[in-house]
Amino acid sequence: MVEQRAVVRVNVLGVGVSAVDLDATLAMIEGDIRSGTRGYICLTPVHSLMACWRDPDVRREFNRSRLIAPDGMPLVWLLRALGHPRAGRVYGPDLLLAACEQFQDFGFGHFFYGGASQVLDSFIQRLGARFPDLNIAGSHAPPFVSSQYDEPGDDLARINRSGADIVWVALGSPRQERWMARHRAELDAPVLIGVGAAFDFLAGAKPQAPHWVQRSGLEWLFRLATEPRRLWRRYIWYPLFPLLIAAQLSGLKRYELES
Repeated sequence: MVEQRAVVRVNVLGVGVSAVDLDATLAMIEGDIRSGTRGYICLTPVHSLMACWRDPDVRREFNRSRLIAPDGMPLVWLLRALGHPRAGRVYGPDLLLAACEQFQDFGFGHFFYGGASQVLDSFIQRLGARFPDLNIAGSHAPPFVSSQYDEPGDDLARINRSGADIVWVALGSPRQERWMARHRAELDAPVLIGVGAAFDFLAGAKPQAPHWVQRSGLEWLFRLATEPRRLWRRYIWYPLFPLLIAAQLSGLKRYELES
């Protein structure tokens, strides 16, 4: 078992962002599965923080999580500047692939929940080919419904029957965080992880930004350029983020860290 190190949460606009990297996140996932510790993990880029800033209910759902990992270089740079040099980006597709590779010899069961049906099928096929020993406990693409926070009544039972240890939830943020917070107590799997568009990226249904773009902190511009009609409302808040951070760091604005 990989040794876990203590996780520090840093108050960023009232959200307790965890100063972790990919390896520390994997260690926590493995430890929680082996111990039966039940929780959910949020992978948090700037647009999720801005959603938390705008909506106290969303902020509470993030802060109730087991881990809020930085999924974006601006957050990584901020954590490092605040004295946490080991912080690193925990990108959904990278975490998913690393967990499948690292845990396949342990027999941990994975359930994949979310995405469009055809995309999910393609993703599962690719994943099985890449990791032939992976225990794929099940998958399900829930139909789109009028309320973004509802789901068919048998979905939770389907997941529990699978015996999965990890449920990968790809419903988009903040829908997936609200889903995990709402149903955490009803699910038997120790670990729930929200991974946004990871299924789409790994199935080849959506283009991923080149690595140099990801490292530069400009991935949001790449995504906006590829899906402007869908994503403009999300990214219109980005220019406000550094101003809010400056106000917090200077003491002009204070945020309580809710549990």
